[in-house]
Parts: sequence; structure tokens; C-alpha cells
Amino acid sequence: MKRNHRSLKAWQKAIELVEHVYAETRNFPKEELFGLTSQMRRAAVSVPANIAEGAARSGTKELSRFLSIAEASLSELDTHVEIAHRLGFVKNNQLQDEMDAVAGLLLGLSASIRKKLG
Repeated sequence: MKRNHRSLKAWQKAIELVEHVYAETRNFPKEELFGLTSQMRRAAVSVPANIAEGAARSGTKELSRFLSIAEASLSELDTHVEIAHRLGFVKNNQLQDEMDAVAGLLLGLSASIRKKLG
């Protein structure tokens, strides 16, 4: 069975982002396990999951809606990363750079879909 979402660069980069969020949050304080750690992981996982779900739907209008949800999850993750950075849990900008890359890919994919919708 062919899975269309796997061919999307936005999905591929979002999966890499999930891996890096998990790796980064592994070092967070234990008291954050059910707080910031959990929130960041859920928001990160939501991005490629929504891209995949939208790609599996029957039309471009539904794909566009799920891409919008993925973008919202990415914005949520951005807020969590900023908080983690300010609290000293995240030291470098790698996650920010990766989120920017995924955001750009989502923006481009969304624009392409909107063109098809007319």
C-alpha cells in the first residue's frame, strides 16, 4: 500500500523534528515529565501526524485543513521551546532552526494546495 505522506518533504522533516524533540526533552528535569516534556512531545508528534492524516483524506480541501492544524501544532511547539529555552532546559537553537524549516515546508505545501483549490 502506498502512503502518500511519506513522500512529502514536510512530513519527513517533521519526523526528524520529533526525534530531536524527544532527544532534547530526555534531559529535562524529572519534575517536568508530565509538564513541559509531555507538552513538547505531544505538540511535536501532532505535526507529522496531521500531515499524514491530511494526505490520506480524499480531497485537497481536507489536506489544507490538516496542514493548518499541523501549523498550529508547530506554533504550540514553538511556544514550548521558547519557555524551555528561557528556563534553561534548551541551550542551543537547533530545535528553532528545525521548526523554521518545517514551517517553511508547510507554508509552501499549503500555498501549493491553495492554488489547486482555486
